[in-house]
Amino acid sequence: MNPPRLAVPEGACDSHIHIVDPAFLPPGVDASPWRDMTPADYQRLQARLGTRRAVVVQPKAYGTDNAGTLAAIAALGAPHGADARGIAVVRPDVTEAELRRLDAGGIRGLRFSVWKASDTVTTVDMIEPLADRIRALGWHAQINMSAEQLVTHAALLERLRCPIVFDHLGRIPPPAGTGHPAFAVLSRLLRRGDVWVKLSGAYLDSVAGGPGYPDMAGLARALAALAPERAVWGSDWPHVTERHKPDDAGLLDLLLDWLPDDAARRRVLRDNPATLYGFA
Repeated sequence: MNPPRLAVPEGACDSHIHIVDPAFLPPGVDASPWRDMTPADYQRLQARLGTRRAVVVQPKAYGTDNAGTLAAIAALGAPHGADARGIAVVRPDVTEAELRRLDAGGIRGLRFSVWKASDTVTTVDMIEPLADRIRALGWHAQINMSAEQLVTHAALLERLRCPIVFDHLGRIPPPAGTGHPAFAVLSRLLRRGDVWVKLSGAYLDSVAGGPGYPDMAGLARALAALAPERAVWGSDWPHVTERHKPDDAGLLDLLLDWLPDDAARRRVLRDNPATLYGFA
């Protein structure tokens, strides 16, 4: 497959990937849907894209057992985890010792993917108590909500006392885009100074489809302009929600359209994730 047109800077980071290694699936879970999603598979994509750093986001298939994510951080982050970080999933009864163990293994935040009630591992009511506990670690709460949920739970999100990262352009759908009430909520939060957004997952809410996802471009440009120092890019590899997988090089090349110049792309791909995830 072809490489991207965009030449990434040294130290570029893919800030949203999932690793599913069958060795870490719960007993009795069918491994066949999870083929070709191991650290070695992702390293082949890294070679194609030119990225060096990665942030491994705990997949729902692992539940709250973060062993596979810790193993992926170690595998991708040679030497000694320097080039990989992770986002864990836990419940409010997690012990302080476990949180410290996860921190030592490269975890830098907790994910709350609550947009789909039928398969969520966490719930909205878990967000605030866990956000209070991770603040001392310097972690963030990573939120994957629908746009409607963003509006419904705006007051909760504004109360959180830790940094927040919103997945996938805030999941704001076209054609409303910047006219959706969720955009106003996200804009207000981004002005806080400790709230971030991922320029990722355009295919999740696009109606026009790929490879260019033109109906998501206006929203992506607007969010990047609101917080140019707090936007990061992620591929969302291996696109577990998609029957027909998008081309990751094409997803990276969207930044040629969404961001105005090389300096902005360097910030989103290297400088911002270095700050957010603590890369040297």
